[in-house]
Amino acid sequence: MKVLVLWPPHVPSYFNAGHHISTFLTAGHLRTLDAVDSVRAIDAGALNYTWKELGDLLFQERFDVIAVINDFDNVDDLPRLLKYVRTLSPGTKVVTAGRLSAQSPLSFREFDLDAVVVGGGDPEAGVAAYVRHLAEPSGPPPAGVALRGQDPAQAPAGLFLRPDAWVLPDVTEIPYEAYERLYQRDQNKFCGIPQRRELVVPAARGCPVNCSFCEVPTFQGLKDRRLTVERTLGYIEESFARHPFEYVAFYAPTFTLDRKWTAHLCRELIARGSKYPWKCATTIAHLGDELLDLMARSGCVRVSVGVETLDPAGHDALPRLKRLEQERYERLAASCARLGVELNCFVIVGLPGTTVAGTAHTAHTIRAAQGRVRPTVYSSMDRLRAAASPEEAAAFNRQLLHPDDVPDAETAQSLYGLVYGREDWVTPVTERVPQRGTDAVPERSTESLERAR
Repeated sequence: MKVLVLWPPHVPSYFNAGHHISTFLTAGHLRTLDAVDSVRAIDAGALNYTWKELGDLLFQERFDVIAVINDFDNVDDLPRLLKYVRTLSPGTKVVTAGRLSAQSPLSFREFDLDAVVVGGGDPEAGVAAYVRHLAEPSGPPPAGVALRGQDPAQAPAGLFLRPDAWVLPDVTEIPYEAYERLYQRDQNKFCGIPQRRELVVPAARGCPVNCSFCEVPTFQGLKDRRLTVERTLGYIEESFARHPFEYVAFYAPTFTLDRKWTAHLCRELIARGSKYPWKCATTIAHLGDELLDLMARSGCVRVSVGVETLDPAGHDALPRLKRLEQERYERLAASCARLGVELNCFVIVGLPGTTVAGTAHTAHTIRAAQGRVRPTVYSSMDRLRAAASPEEAAAFNRQLLHPDDVPDAETAQSLYGLVYGREDWVTPVTERVPQRGTDAVPERSTESLERAR
């Protein structure tokens, strides 16, 4: 069986290389299946594919299966993609999996899809289950998959893979040079560090914090699953030996949730000379001065945390452990400043209960303490899960206020000013990440080489 794993062409509203890694995790997992002869993985979004290029690929290759990785903002052109597939390669089966279908499987019923991987399991496990189903149609129904015409609620439960079953991405097929370009303008408030090459390490999945505005509990489960420290370090060392990476981005919902694991990793990095600058995301509740000091000594240059709001009026919309007093934030910010670790703070604009003034005060307090503000617009995952159409699901894009949540026009514009208003501040972290020597010539990704021919 010949398979294409595709992140589809689209105009991104936000970019995080960690989200795109699902494309290559899925491809790697499919390569372990006996029923699969070949797999190509293409991030057509980051590579700025044209529809002509995609048409050439579909017509010339005639894949047996295309697995489309879906996300919150990449399905706007899904009908066009499916039209091209049905016209240029009519025998191809199309399955989709990703963050959006895990939250809102009902909204995919209108698309011309053969299967949808729904919530309650890892995306690569769902795609693999569908491929096995095509190879052996008489077998049991594919776990975590709604077949064409099937009610997603009736799909069998999916499978959350053990970490030792994760097939870590092959860095030579990931278009890291394209990702680097997307991070160049720091004012976009994307997650990467400008002018430096990032290695994404998918270290952990799952989170028990269970915020109502976060997709992780449905997409990855409430239980923390993570690689061993030894496998994590092995992947970093191997990847840096193969490609001119300059820092590590640990892709994990709550990186320091397992403090013993984190401390073990830090000590091992220190023993290796702290030669890999790195960043992570976690919660303030899962940090402490002792752990933060160890992280800084091991090479940590940025910690992203969900501040969400410092406005007490918004605390009812947050889990108890994320209800943050300003004094507590300022203590953490002072520790980060002392240790040379940038504090990247997620702030939710339009969080229920908050005001424009309260949100503006949150942003001002963060900046005054030398923090980086990364704003996003509130979206309720509970309401997204009930969305029954693509149009309903698109309203929860974290870029615009949901129509039902829009206040008066003046207030709405003030809120948008907090997200889209001009800010000239640029992260100083770039200077803390050494550049590789000029003799380190980037090894271009497989797909980049294909397009250059």
